[in-house]
Amino acid sequence: MLKNYLKIAWRNLLKNKVYSFINVVGLALGMAVAILIGLWLWDEVSFDHYFEKHDRLGQIMVTQTFDGHTGTQMAVAVPLRDELKTKYGGDFKAITLASWNMPFTLGVGDKKIAQKGMYTQPQLPEMLTLKMVRGNINSLNDPSSILLAKSVADALFNNLDVIGKTVRVNNKFDLKVAGVYEDLPHNTTFYDTKLLMAWDKYLSVEDWVKQSEKEWGNHSFQLFAELNDHVDFDKETQKIRGAIHGKFKEGNEWLLVHPMDKWHLYSEFKDGKVSGGRIQYVWLFSIIGVFVLMLACINFMNLSTARSEKRAKEVGVRKAIGSLRRQLIAQFLSESILIAALALLVSMVLVLAFLPTFNTLSSKQIQLPWLNPFFWGICLVFTLVTGLVSGSYPAFYLSGFNTIKVLKGTFKAGRFAALPRKVLVVSQFTVSITLIIGTIIVFKQIQFAKNRPVGYSREGLITIDMNTPEIRGHYDALRADLLKTGAVENMAQSSSPSTDVWSNQIGFNWRGKDQTTNPIFGTIAVSHDYGKTIGWKIGNGRDFSRDFATDTAALLINEAAAKYIGFKNPVGETIKWNDKPYTVIGVIKDMVMQSPYSQVMPTVFKLDYNWANLITVKLKPTMPLREALSKIEPVFKQYNPGSPFDFKFTDDEYKTKFADEERIGNLATFFAILAIFISSLGLFGLASFVAEQRTKEIGVRKVLGASVYNLWSMLSKDFVTLVVISCLIAIPIAWYYLSDWLKTYEYRTEISWWIFIIASFGAMLITLVTVSFQAIKAAMANPVKSLRTE
Repeated sequence: MLKNYLKIAWRNLLKNKVYSFINVVGLALGMAVAILIGLWLWDEVSFDHYFEKHDRLGQIMVTQTFDGHTGTQMAVAVPLRDELKTKYGGDFKAITLASWNMPFTLGVGDKKIAQKGMYTQPQLPEMLTLKMVRGNINSLNDPSSILLAKSVADALFNNLDVIGKTVRVNNKFDLKVAGVYEDLPHNTTFYDTKLLMAWDKYLSVEDWVKQSEKEWGNHSFQLFAELNDHVDFDKETQKIRGAIHGKFKEGNEWLLVHPMDKWHLYSEFKDGKVSGGRIQYVWLFSIIGVFVLMLACINFMNLSTARSEKRAKEVGVRKAIGSLRRQLIAQFLSESILIAALALLVSMVLVLAFLPTFNTLSSKQIQLPWLNPFFWGICLVFTLVTGLVSGSYPAFYLSGFNTIKVLKGTFKAGRFAALPRKVLVVSQFTVSITLIIGTIIVFKQIQFAKNRPVGYSREGLITIDMNTPEIRGHYDALRADLLKTGAVENMAQSSSPSTDVWSNQIGFNWRGKDQTTNPIFGTIAVSHDYGKTIGWKIGNGRDFSRDFATDTAALLINEAAAKYIGFKNPVGETIKWNDKPYTVIGVIKDMVMQSPYSQVMPTVFKLDYNWANLITVKLKPTMPLREALSKIEPVFKQYNPGSPFDFKFTDDEYKTKFADEERIGNLATFFAILAIFISSLGLFGLASFVAEQRTKEIGVRKVLGASVYNLWSMLSKDFVTLVVISCLIAIPIAWYYLSDWLKTYEYRTEISWWIFIIASFGAMLITLVTVSFQAIKAAMANPVKSLRTE
């Protein structure tokens, strides 16, 4: 029986090639989108699952309240580890300190490469269950050891055996390679961590780290923990919550243990509790995937029910010779499952074609898991469900035809038979128009932030890390030689790039300050020429100058800081920082250094060459970029032979601030285009059927004098009406949800009325183009052919 069903289904596919093509391609596109989104979702929800202990690992985080503002951060103080180990040691299997992921220069002979890595206590490699290719996972007990990722070891030693070989780090000290671990996958938090060094080495090479061992106020490190099997994360958070009360006298602080399984998807906090993160995009794209697949299923339903009269006699004959309704349902469902199976094969080809572009848009490295039986099992179930969903309505509809009426030839679909099809078309275009509106607003928000005045000039700026002693010891000579090249307009040092604020501090006091508050200010150390290099604008007062030796005890503040402090004219006022007095000599126009979607943080700038660790160079705009870089590279290599000439364009770094929003916008655009295409494909099929169904009517109207325009408008108006209804439904839905989305940004655009007009007009235009092809074709047909049989 099943063989017979499939044979009939195959014959029907071949008999109606156009409709079969539309059904298969439409379903294939919907299934391809669903598979791509499914792979993306799996990559997201399985983030960090590479680590075998991912469900027991967590990070100790600190929630701080200053001046009424509460924030949660990963940076903690060094003494916290011993405090937790002493008081709550039975809850933790392991607890370890680590630095941030930092850039390092690794040298072997004349070969120099730049990689990111961390200093960490010895337990971290085993906590992360790093897969060792060679060597010992516990090697970091020895401060002279280093662990390398396989790609780094291969690059440094040309695939030779590396154990025991020496690597020079930052041209400061040598370490021996004690182990090589497998490179971590892209969907892990530590993906960029290409080397690990001993914490004890960190203490010996950085005096400030050694000093921080007893400083509760220095939040500059990370703390990772592995909980014992019987310990619950939420209960442990409540247990250690007040562990540091009284340790750090300024402000109010409490702890939490953030599970590794939530690091990626739940990274946003409000009032010390998880408030969201990328999980909102997981839900968003899950919904989009379901809707796009439903659009494809709707096409199948619409075309199958629209052509119901063509198969009415077949149903009547089958019923007359004894076929039961359930057998007819089984037959029609087998047809839909066959189409779904064919669509799956086509969708796999489409996924392979789309995957490189999709990976670029989503910043992923997703691959089809060809050898994973679970994947194929999901695909099989997915195909069956798609076939059953898309074929369910036609199956029950067609199998319910009255046998006598069908065979007598008196069967009519009824005046309301087209209503379900109209509802489904409205549903399709409601989804598509909502996606179009959403895409426009996402990119409008991105452009709004990009057009925000940043307060300095990014053009021609590059930054270079000062990570070797040579470059730190010869800064003035380096600057002089760079200016002599003719390629450099100016150069300066700073402790943060112009695209970020790396240090936030408290301890500021001034005349008239409310002593119950303890605000956090961004703090940046700069050299004399920093302002001239980046082109900041002085609103009041003056810049740092070599003509004033007293500027070492001076501060420049931004407008946000001046507003917070409250002085009508802050220039000349004294601000104490950790009880040391500084004179405000100028107010800088606010610069967008952090998120372009947020308010500018109150920030102070201090003249300090020792604290600075970045060089910012302003290239001359009159010289071609390639030529300018070729002139300054030898100078840097002369003063910094221990490092490759590794630089970053400030403009590129600023663009990364929009990466997440642009990624979401690009993906939304991708899905919106596919949704519109699938909807248009279904509309094309319906228009084709309607034109075929009304062939004789069109012939009669032409004979009676109807013009092509009259016939085109007659055939198009029903579809245009449906799209207008879709617009009226989609607009309030889009406005409601996108208004909520925009509220998550402090600096945000407005939802303009023209967005809805453009989206509606675009949908209308697509509809007319899709329908017009069939409408005009039918209107221009020779009426003699259509009326010949009458």
